[in-house]
Amino acid sequence: MLMRPDSLLFHEDFRCDPYWWDAAPPETARAQLPGEVDLVIVGSGYCGLSAAAEASSHGARVAVLDAGEIGGGGSTRSGGMISSGQKLALTNAIQGVSAERLVRLMHESMASFEYLKRIVADESLDADLQITGRFFGAYTPSHFEQLRRQGQLLRDKTGVTVHVIERDAQRAMIGSDYYYGGILVDEYGGLHTAKYHRALRELARRRGATLHSHAQAERIERIAGGARFRVHTARGSLDAKHVLVATNGYTGPQLPFFARRVLPVASYQIATEPLPEGLMHVLNPGRRMISDSKRNLFYTRPSPDGTRMIFGSRPAIRELSERDAARLLYGKMLQLWPALRDVRITHAWKGFVAMTRDKLAHIGEHEGIHYALGCNGNGVALMSYLGHRVARHMLGIDRDAGAFGEGEFPLSGAGIASQLAVPLGSALYQLDDMWRGRVRAALS
Repeated sequence: MLMRPDSLLFHEDFRCDPYWWDAAPPETARAQLPGEVDLVIVGSGYCGLSAAAEASSHGARVAVLDAGEIGGGGSTRSGGMISSGQKLALTNAIQGVSAERLVRLMHESMASFEYLKRIVADESLDADLQITGRFFGAYTPSHFEQLRRQGQLLRDKTGVTVHVIERDAQRAMIGSDYYYGGILVDEYGGLHTAKYHRALRELARRRGATLHSHAQAERIERIAGGARFRVHTARGSLDAKHVLVATNGYTGPQLPFFARRVLPVASYQIATEPLPEGLMHVLNPGRRMISDSKRNLFYTRPSPDGTRMIFGSRPAIRELSERDAARLLYGKMLQLWPALRDVRITHAWKGFVAMTRDKLAHIGEHEGIHYALGCNGNGVALMSYLGHRVARHMLGIDRDAGAFGEGEFPLSGAGIASQLAVPLGSALYQLDDMWRGRVRAALS
């Protein structure tokens, strides 16, 4: 496919920032650090803010630290899609897990979706939460049969409403012949990532927490005979009874135990300029979330106001600049929707997803330091819920840490092996998709 010249591809206002930040940008919060608190939270994403809001509601003095701006990390760089247990039901994350624990993992994963909906409603959070459904497209005919089986699993294990969409009916879903049918889940949806983040930080502050940007945690040490912690940051130190690490894909070498257990993987997205009138109704009449069955999948959705298309994937084996990634993502987007060929790109961005070796999120405690890590690309609802859950466990409100608090938190790799994991995995995924692409071509 011939690529358009940059002058035609990129809008004159193009920028390498998330589209979401137009409505709710990250913020600088340089207020002086408190000398002493009950809880220090390292990381100001959905997990950290949910933990801060919950702990503060029980009277704890809470300080949230971030290495950069508040709201500049992975939470506001995601696609904002939300579901309930889909990843656990359909991926090999459940392999090696006992049947009894699997039931509880599924229950908590579903509870995370209900928690998100409840807190948005109860606290009147401005998040543009929309339950419009999600279509999973089959890349090949064999994938269609696989999705059909997975749809039955989702019905049985999570109770959602699943519709099997044959290929001759899929244009009512996505206005494209790219897929070989798929499944539609009614109860899934999406939100505005940055508005939700802004609402969570307002909630945490309203309940008494303080937020501090540009305060990277450089070292954590035990003091007072091991009864308390001192957190040394780029802007000074503060003491606390509890510390929670909630840094996910932005976990740095300053926290080596945790950094060795999460693998940051970059995911890239673009946003189009507002579409011509009527085009969105043709391409995505139900304003649904869309993803597919490829190993290196496409994921796409309309902006919450229904005017733009947002499209994401991992466009290459190696890491790219946002501008270079945008050129490749544009080509992939046209494979799905050729009708967008004359639409320009206004935004391109990337964010780091925290992958774990066992593909499960983990909450727990290491040498007295609590953690909630490992969104695995499904973190909007789950990490919000786990932040709430780990805060209650730390404060002694809930004695049970739950199913995500069980078992070993395995190493994600070390040294060269860890550095090669992402490009090697990307290469294998692309080879698998290329092979299946030849099957598609033969069927065309």
